Amino acid sequence: MRLDKFICKSTELSRNEAKSLLKQGEVRVNGEVIKNPATQVHENNEITVDGQSLMARTSRYIMMNKPLDTICSNVDENHPSLLHLVEVDKAFDLHIAGRLDVDTTGLVLITDDGRWSHNIISPKKLCKKTYRVWLRNSLDEAIIEQFKLGVQLQGESSLTQPAQLIVAEGCDDKKEVLLTITEGKYHQVKRMFAAVFNRVVGLHREQIGDIVLPDDLALGQWRHLTEEEVNSVS
Repeated sequence: MRLDKFICKSTELSRNEAKSLLKQGEVRVNGEVIKNPATQVHENNEITVDGQSLMARTSRYIMMNKPLDTICSNVDENHPSLLHLVEVDKAFDLHIAGRLDVDTTGLVLITDDGRWSHNIISPKKLCKKTYRVWLRNSLDEAIIEQFKLGVQLQGESSLTQPAQLIVAEGCDDKKEVLLTITEGKYHQVKRMFAAVFNRVVGLHREQIGDIVLPDDLALGQWRHLTEEEVNSVS
């Protein structure tokens, strides 16, 4: 973790205030004065400000059922950040592990633990994400096999990783499906169906890894992850 971030996480100081302390030479790491805010520190380092030892707050792990017309960003743009909905101290010090488009709803994971979120978003980890997808046209059964092999996306030089595609239970018109992928390419779900001449008209993420969005968590609501859910990401 960056030293300035550690200071913010263990005090009520802003990032600018932490940098000012560093510049003044008031921060020591293992007894050595450190002025570079980007210096990487770890939990076992002894970090002091004006002789007082700092201890970072416990990392936070949150799930949200993202509503429409919010963005997975720490900065408001044409739409507001979903972090406005998270009623915790210093919510904007958190980050979103695995983003969703503004017109997509469902499970997002929010944390201030960068190593934990890396295990979700790193392509090497092949973390599974399951989406409920509503399509313009009925699903051609042959597409299920095509998705298993990988799909050629426009502008990509290689096929997508194998994906699991099934028709949603009770859907007779085959316009509602469940798709599980292990990648996070830009607009990937929409582009996969566009590649097979179909169109996504609704998209909702239901699962990341072993973490499932509960039925009783309404759009816009959030809760802290359980210890079991946190530990499931590795």
